[in-house]
Amino acid sequence: MKRLLTLLIALMLAGPALAQGGPLRLTITDGVIEPITFAVPTFEAENPQAGQLASDLTRLVAQNLSGTGLFREVPANAFISQVNSFVQPVAFADWRAVNAQALVVGAVSVNGDQVNVKFRLFDIFSGQELGSGLQFAGTTAGWRRMGHKVSDAVYSRITGEGGYFDSRVVFVAESGPKDNRLKRLAIMDYDGANVQFLTDSSNIVLAPRFSPRGDQVLYTSFESGFPRINLLDVANVGRRQIATAPGEMSFSPRFSRDGRQVIYSLSNGGTTDIYRTDLDTGQHVRLTATPSIDTAPSLSPDGSQIVFESDRSGTQQLYIMSSSGGDARRISFGEGRYSTPVWSPRGDLVAFTKQNAGRFHIGVMRTDGSEERLLTSSFLDEGPTWSPNGRVIMFTRETQGADGASALYSVDISGRNLRAVPIQSAASDASWGPLQP
Repeated sequence: MKRLLTLLIALMLAGPALAQGGPLRLTITDGVIEPITFAVPTFEAENPQAGQLASDLTRLVAQNLSGTGLFREVPANAFISQVNSFVQPVAFADWRAVNAQALVVGAVSVNGDQVNVKFRLFDIFSGQELGSGLQFAGTTAGWRRMGHKVSDAVYSRITGEGGYFDSRVVFVAESGPKDNRLKRLAIMDYDGANVQFLTDSSNIVLAPRFSPRGDQVLYTSFESGFPRINLLDVANVGRRQIATAPGEMSFSPRFSRDGRQVIYSLSNGGTTDIYRTDLDTGQHVRLTATPSIDTAPSLSPDGSQIVFESDRSGTQQLYIMSSSGGDARRISFGEGRYSTPVWSPRGDLVAFTKQNAGRFHIGVMRTDGSEERLLTSSFLDEGPTWSPNGRVIMFTRETQGADGASALYSVDISGRNLRAVPIQSAASDASWGPLQP
């Protein structure tokens, strides 16, 4: 395994750490010049009904791994060996000859609407299997989830990081002209597949946010004429409103770590402050009390701190305070304005939107404000959201002009591997959910 990861390790900005008694764990913080090469022969179809699914699952696993930018697939026309059986011995010399460093072997069987997928992963240079083989069972309609689970397992065994393929994203689907854009909530797989709509386009909706378990979504609606926070159940699309007093406007919500509380911004009487509401009791607690605009709060993974944006220094900047409120310390000090901060699931970084010199950027910095890095630059990039493992950031990019439209993009935290998320409609305001159970 160490030899399989040699190229990856050598090109890290920060060195890897070897877990005592466990596998090699990598903290990947910079670009990889030469991706790891892998081969994935078409999975064995163990019965005639499995033929098409075996081919589709193989392609999905290959696309997932290649799409990370950390892996490069060896094309099938370069293969010397053919894998005709899940249990046949691996001809390691043949795979070394085509420069494959990892080999994924799989098999698929179908019985009615049930499908079973199993796989094995091999380190070609050491001639060893990495971990034990795994299998997943489900329905034929859910075959993509099994492909994502296989991909997550392969990714984790090679990198030491958690995966992110078997996850979903809630976002705002947009249609119509730029000056009269219709918006509705939608949900999709991480790669833009299986789009489903959660609301209609009769009211403006903004800033959906997944719950920690991925079963609920907070969002802001203008149904009443004022911005109000709604809570939507993903499974049955039932919803309720977070109560506020008449004349108050609430927006920019996010869940607490346990999903039982909501932090958000509330505007009343010319002030905008951050509040916390208990979803069970309805009790409201005010966390900031300044004449400035305090908004876009995001909790740290351990729930102890909140990062938010505020203009208390004269321009939009980023601040961190205790989750119970109190004094805040500024962490952004570069040129320009900072907004929409989001704490990484790992707890080590904050992603943000930055506007400077007529350009918008998605960036990351340490939680003390150090090591700021800008990952993108365009006419309008905004609204970062983290993958479950903290390696990838998805965001909104809008093109310029009267016909400009919003689209979702993703980028690695190194600033490499910028990719458009393939969705049929215009899209914005993404929130990346957790891995599915």
